[in-house]
Amino acid sequence: MGGAPRTLFRSRAAERTAHWCNALSLPVLELLPALRAALNLHPLVILQAPPGAGKSTGLPLELLSEPWLSGQRLLLLQPRRVAARAVAARLAATLGEKVGETVGLRVRFETLVSARTRLEVVTEGILTRRLQHDPELKGVGLILFDEFHERSLNADLALSLVREVQGALRDDLRVLIMSATLDPSLPARLGTHIPILESLGRSYPVDVRYLAADPADPASAVAGAVTRALASDEGDILAFLPGVAEIRRNMAALRERHPEVSVLPLYGDLPIAEQNRAIVPDPARRKVVLATSIAETSLTLDGVRVVIDSGLTRTQQFDPGSGLSKMVTSRVTRDSADQRAGRAGRTAPGVAYRLWSERTQPLLAAARLPEILSADLAPLLLEVAGWGADVTALPWLDAPPPPRVATAQSLLTELSALQGGRITPQGRELLDLPTHPRLAHLLSQGASLGLGPLAADLAAVLEERDPLPRSAGSDVARRVWALRQHRSGGRGEGDRAILERIERLSRQWRSLLRVRPDDTSPDPEQVGQLLHLAYPERAAQLRPGTLDRYLLAGGQGARLPEGDDLAGQPYVVAAHLDAGSGEGRIYLAAPLSEAVLSAQAVTSDVVEWDSRTGTLTAARERRFGRLLLGTQPLQQVPEALRVSAVRSAVLREGLGSLSWTNEARQWQARVLSLRAWRAGEEWPDVSDAALLERLDDWLTPHLGTVRRREDLGKIQLLSALHPLLPWPLPRQLDELAPTQLSVPSGHSIKLEYRPDGDAPILAVKLQELFGLADTPTVNAGRAPVLLHLLSPARRPVQITQDLRSFWQSGYFEVRKDLRGQYPKHPWPDDPWTAQATRATKKRM
Repeated sequence: MGGAPRTLFRSRAAERTAHWCNALSLPVLELLPALRAALNLHPLVILQAPPGAGKSTGLPLELLSEPWLSGQRLLLLQPRRVAARAVAARLAATLGEKVGETVGLRVRFETLVSARTRLEVVTEGILTRRLQHDPELKGVGLILFDEFHERSLNADLALSLVREVQGALRDDLRVLIMSATLDPSLPARLGTHIPILESLGRSYPVDVRYLAADPADPASAVAGAVTRALASDEGDILAFLPGVAEIRRNMAALRERHPEVSVLPLYGDLPIAEQNRAIVPDPARRKVVLATSIAETSLTLDGVRVVIDSGLTRTQQFDPGSGLSKMVTSRVTRDSADQRAGRAGRTAPGVAYRLWSERTQPLLAAARLPEILSADLAPLLLEVAGWGADVTALPWLDAPPPPRVATAQSLLTELSALQGGRITPQGRELLDLPTHPRLAHLLSQGASLGLGPLAADLAAVLEERDPLPRSAGSDVARRVWALRQHRSGGRGEGDRAILERIERLSRQWRSLLRVRPDDTSPDPEQVGQLLHLAYPERAAQLRPGTLDRYLLAGGQGARLPEGDDLAGQPYVVAAHLDAGSGEGRIYLAAPLSEAVLSAQAVTSDVVEWDSRTGTLTAARERRFGRLLLGTQPLQQVPEALRVSAVRSAVLREGLGSLSWTNEARQWQARVLSLRAWRAGEEWPDVSDAALLERLDDWLTPHLGTVRRREDLGKIQLLSALHPLLPWPLPRQLDELAPTQLSVPSGHSIKLEYRPDGDAPILAVKLQELFGLADTPTVNAGRAPVLLHLLSPARRPVQITQDLRSFWQSGYFEVRKDLRGQYPKHPWPDDPWTAQATRATKKRM
């Protein structure tokens, strides 16, 4: 009995859907037979269709009648809450119903579903949360990833998890990826034999117009462009701006110039009622909608015939090096510009004004970067850990960059959400709170500390836009007090519309935490204590001699606005912080009690080498991160710490900090020469770079007595280096690379070896070689030395490696010059047979 009425209802709903879709002749429906066949045979299908083809509003209802979906639900994923609400409302209206009947909606803090619901429109993050609690996705037969070209972080994560579910748990689960523009490499990265269907759509022609030259400030040029379009073009106008501030400025200007026109904003933080006003046509007046990039996809604004594109977008860029994010305004990509222009041709021919020159167009980047390559990965990593997977093992389209993964893991470990890379019970609690892990930690631990009402208010303040003007300074407690005054009906400061949004969010958090509101004036240090739970690495210590410059626990520098109320506080914790270039700018912060930091401080003995004085310093320090909370001299210094400090100093300052004798440097050059000459043998690398890498093998054992730079000079480096040559290499070193050679005069002359393997130099007086025919050699006769033949005054007169040729020719030229300069020295006519000597001629 219970099943028959529902079957009858679905049949009637399908009939109404088919009638409506046929009436509109949605282009994508031409692919319906091929799509049905593909989904019947394949678990994963790709559909490419341009905006307006009916992907979101036509296909989902048609697919509900598929036999393989009988008794199961269809999930339609949307990248944004605004789009999800609009699509759900459009689909429900198609059936003549309200959202929550056949068509349901799930977004954060809003669920409209019933036992009758067959199609759920959900945001991408909702799906990942659902997977954590129900990995099999019981009762779900088809998932539609809409607007997948946006490549949001949650979309990539959801697709990765769903593909794991398909492979391990649900071979009957089907996935349809829908995109307005298709990355050519996408099918190959998803796997082989994936059907790809393409709809050409039915977009009306759009006349794209450019400026003659790029304006200095495109956002400021929007109001003028709207005025010109109102005079020359028909239909409603949709203008794209980078952010809320630019929307408000242009809205004020246009409302003053054109009171006859309805000028409305559209951005994600707007209350639902105001979003609907922007989306729904105004039957009485012409409409101008000023929107962020939220209006690029999914949403259909009926009546829009003109698009004005500032060419700007604003996104958060995460810096893994600092662990901070900053808002960056940049040029749109070409695919985004095309999406925006396409809004003008949804229902009739239109016009798109691009506020840049046509020669700039090809210089724009082709497509936006997938969010997984540039975003803060802490939420993703917590989800993956909750899933029980290794982030490197999931089937990603683009693997998360390792440096960003490491930064996220470090943060989650500091928040006690991960331990050894695995999720903790605390991490499980954070997963259940639908917000960033930082704020989830603030809410969870705040409630445990008995500060639940303040945690709810504070988290809501941090998630929403600032209700106070920039001139109000950085004090977060002031924002919480403004919220509480607003809630109690008082006449406090702040934007009332923003405060009302903050209160709605705080109400949701209070409900989850099961606490009642608190409207008393907040304790600033309790605000700081809670902020510290969310941003431990942003605890900051006032730099000596300043009132507004701080050192963060993570090691970065940051600065309060000039004249800020928090200036001079010994410790603060920053909530909103721009990484900046070098020194960041603190936008929101609270004072922090030193006791909070002391409770988490780590005490350690620190022994360091002072390069300026050349001495060791030793102290017992209490630190939180890079913040020094206290120090006292260390009387007894463990030898291991002392040796480690000196070793680090040598690594930092280089081997030049040691006292090298000529013998030690010659030993190094001899070994390196043999290493170059006898490449097949095991002569070690004893270059300076290699010696620094192997300090523990030769120098560290000799550092135990070093306390100052003078002690370094006392180390006998030659003795320290000897262990680097294992037996029998020391003996071979003396045989193959002797330190000196005997010459015919009977003297032994020192050789000068060179570390690059060039011939060693034998600097010897010319007369000491009389009678020697061939150039002396080393390396068992394989390496002739380089002879520097010296005058009696020990000045070089000839450099050669061919002594025989010198005696035959060069000698006589040299003899001619030297005989006059040094008449008391022998200069024989026949050097081959003359007696080698150092002395002058004997007196007669």
